[in-house]
Amino acid sequence: MITVIEDIKVYNPKYLGIKTIVLVGNKIEGIYDKLKIPEDFIEIKRINGVGKICLPGFIDSHVHIIGGGGEGGFRTRTKEIDIKELIEAGITSVVGCLGTDSVCRNMETLLAKANALEEDGITVYCYTGSYDIPIKTVTDSIKKDVMLIEKIIGVGEVALSDHRSTQPTYDEFLRVVAETRVAGLLSGKAGVINVHLGDGKMGLEYIVKMIEETEIPSTQILPTHLNRNKDLLDEGLRYAKKGGYIDLTTSSDPKHLEPGEMRASEALEYLLNKGVKIDNITFSSDGNGSMPVFDKGKLLGLGICSVTSLYGEVKEAVKNYNIPMETAIKVITSNVSRILKLENKGTIEMGKDADLVIVDDENLEINIVIANGNIVVENGKAIIESIFV
Repeated sequence: MITVIEDIKVYNPKYLGIKTIVLVGNKIEGIYDKLKIPEDFIEIKRINGVGKICLPGFIDSHVHIIGGGGEGGFRTRTKEIDIKELIEAGITSVVGCLGTDSVCRNMETLLAKANALEEDGITVYCYTGSYDIPIKTVTDSIKKDVMLIEKIIGVGEVALSDHRSTQPTYDEFLRVVAETRVAGLLSGKAGVINVHLGDGKMGLEYIVKMIEETEIPSTQILPTHLNRNKDLLDEGLRYAKKGGYIDLTTSSDPKHLEPGEMRASEALEYLLNKGVKIDNITFSSDGNGSMPVFDKGKLLGLGICSVTSLYGEVKEAVKNYNIPMETAIKVITSNVSRILKLENKGTIEMGKDADLVIVDDENLEINIVIANGNIVVENGKAIIESIFV
């Protein structure tokens, strides 16, 4: 299958100008200024890119693909994610994870769901483990999971500074990081530890101590939920200025933000204005995790974190905080692929995977999504049909 996207503005994520992109099979064959296509070449799918923008396919590094939640009892467990939710959000690559519950949700089920989503046409990876330390693995060790199971690229989401964590000691946390790093080195994977940070007073203490006292580089850690309060965000700011990576969670209730909580788009502007390099920041949605909804401290109910917020907060950053698209889009494309060592993802380049999102130039709404060379969304709606009747 050959697909030609003609006369479209291309952000690779750097703005390249108006180009023509050729896809052959599941790869990007080339990016051209102009290309003459023979009229009798009928086996070519042509897409008119006039008035549109082409972006790399989005990567969400933190999604509860088999559901999450449950902290309010069994009835508060959230549902599995559907392929249509992901692709209509422009997500062509996703990393699945477990959260608080590692008993009624487990790694075997997570891997089964990852395979199911990949059969539907997107690219899926997983973290091994959950909030808990010791890490609950598929095999009997972190090292075996990362090295021998193709989809597992690291560990997560390990909980620190949170009343729901297993309250690990610093040495216990350090051993997890060390084993995961070595497993990554031996397998050619990222070996990243995705760390859930709660609003406890310990904050980034273990992570900063590790960087100061050991040979393990800060790039081994991806702490998330940094925008849950101002104090934690400022800790993250200082950590990022020292070279660490930080992740902002895009799911929130903008009308009922908790005290000190900032939307990811606002936090992005804040960090950039304070001198943090864009290359050290990522966004993730926490998709299908549970999201308490408060009003002036009173619990109104539980919402569900949405993967639509991933690009939604990038769009908010561009439209309302005047952050250039080629800067903002990095937090869900090239930055994530670099940190997670997903070499064929995150950029529009010859030879890379044909994962693309086409949006309207004027309102930035998602129009077409291409995953592994296949058009999976048209006019903003998924065209994948369920096999169940």
